[in-house]
Amino acid sequence: MRLVHRLSQYQRLYQQLGSAPVVITVSELAAMFYCSERHARTLIQQLQEQGWLSWNSQAGRGKRAQLQCLKTPDELRAAHLQRLLQQGDHQGALEMAQLAPQHLQELLSPHLGGQWQEGSPTLRIPYYRTLEKLDPLTLSGRAEQHLVATVYAGLTRFNTGSPEPQPDLAHHWQISEDGLRWQFFLRSQLRWHNGEPLTGQQILQALNTLRQHPRSQPLLSSVATISLPHTLCIQFNLHTADYWLAHRLAELPCLITHPEVPAIGAGPFKLTLNEPQLIRLEQHPYYHLQHPYLASIEYWITPDLLTNEPETSCQHPVRITIGQQEELAQARPVQRSMSLGWCYLAINQRRGVLSEAQGQKLLALIQRSGLLTTLPILHGVITPSHEMLPGWAIPEHPIEDIELPARLTLLYHPPVELESVTQALQQLLAAHGCQLEIHYFSGKRWQSPEQVAQADLLLADNLIGEAPEATLESWLRRDLLWQGILKEEDWQHQQQTLRHIQQCPTHQQRYDLLKNYYQQLMGAAILTPLFNYQYQVSAPPRIHGVMLTAYGWFDFCQAWLPPPLEN
Repeated sequence: MRLVHRLSQYQRLYQQLGSAPVVITVSELAAMFYCSERHARTLIQQLQEQGWLSWNSQAGRGKRAQLQCLKTPDELRAAHLQRLLQQGDHQGALEMAQLAPQHLQELLSPHLGGQWQEGSPTLRIPYYRTLEKLDPLTLSGRAEQHLVATVYAGLTRFNTGSPEPQPDLAHHWQISEDGLRWQFFLRSQLRWHNGEPLTGQQILQALNTLRQHPRSQPLLSSVATISLPHTLCIQFNLHTADYWLAHRLAELPCLITHPEVPAIGAGPFKLTLNEPQLIRLEQHPYYHLQHPYLASIEYWITPDLLTNEPETSCQHPVRITIGQQEELAQARPVQRSMSLGWCYLAINQRRGVLSEAQGQKLLALIQRSGLLTTLPILHGVITPSHEMLPGWAIPEHPIEDIELPARLTLLYHPPVELESVTQALQQLLAAHGCQLEIHYFSGKRWQSPEQVAQADLLLADNLIGEAPEATLESWLRRDLLWQGILKEEDWQHQQQTLRHIQQCPTHQQRYDLLKNYYQQLMGAAILTPLFNYQYQVSAPPRIHGVMLTAYGWFDFCQAWLPPPLEN
């Protein structure tokens, strides 16, 4: 972009000369710009015509002239960025962001939150970190999971606040009496984001691919064959009844991507820009369900955004504030909820360093020490867990007169709060004669059972979606944690238990049996939730329809902005 390049040249000039009048020759300017004297004269003339500087020259070669910079580079960038955003030139705005990343938050501040541009409502969200690739099969971040659920569609989907799967690409489904045949009837005239027809054959191809992928295969392990008996019917034949199937097909790893261009989906918003500094979503014009109210959503990745200051847009990843900088003082919490998911401590049974009684004592020490209430974490962000899910109480273990091992190893991965837990736990165990060796893994998901098997204690978090029981059942199948910490006979027992539960046709039967199994895990001190997060979204009064999802983001399909009204 020419103007961006000219801004860069002007910034070089301003950095060397400042805003005070200076006396300078054309040859000195040419050296400063690394160009010929002729080109330097042309450039100075262009900058003067735009009102960026004043230039009073004298006739004659080598004569000195007076030059003064009239605008700061930041003023010029802000004005140019505003024009680009108002014109909808997001690629140009992105180039501006790359020109001055250290000033990006300041430049964007007047344009964040809800804006009406060219008659369309746009929501701009500042975000504190670069996002992972938006791939349903590889992502792990909370924000990425929310985005993927917005961009892609499945045969079924979860709607905010509803624990049961709802129709999506399929308008309804039928189950045979023995639970071994499921038929999903597709909507007619489905479209990909690029406008191409979405066919039953493409869905069939995608599902057969997912059956082989290690991330989605555990969810479809009961499927014998998938077929297309009609262009608008997908049929699953199972070798073992699985009454979680409609739930599984709504989970992120089973969402349908375009067979040739995986970045293309069929969800309510399409991905139009996916750069390190900017993620832009636009409403899918051919969406098969109710269209969102917002026309577009942008994530601007701004450096050094995470802060503990009260008037910022991102005090903590679980606290989101929507609005411009001057509106932050008026922003009020519009939705709060406690996360169903939690950070947990797991004890490795396969290593056998901690006996069940020792594990129970360790957890009793944590529960009674008040460790989780005194962590140096922003006030109100976490809450110590008392239940795994509502009604699934965490047992309180007695402190037995038994010694802990002299040495234990602990492995943990993000979120950042777990670092505070490890330090507090290290001090607590040291007071009881146990040295805790701590290892950190930067990934958000365990890599292999072998990695997990190397530690006595595991600290991590478990995100839980709109269908909590189904999510917990899926976690036992998909997370590599379990193969790493359970003895072989216990691992086999777990798989048998899951197969038994999935064959129960009623929700309540499945929920009761699953609750009973998790209570066994907690009772044996193999798994214990430690704390939940307090999700919060704040917004100024003009942003409406903010509804928190189970992942702590707000539902992009429900938020809306009232149109600007003239007095």
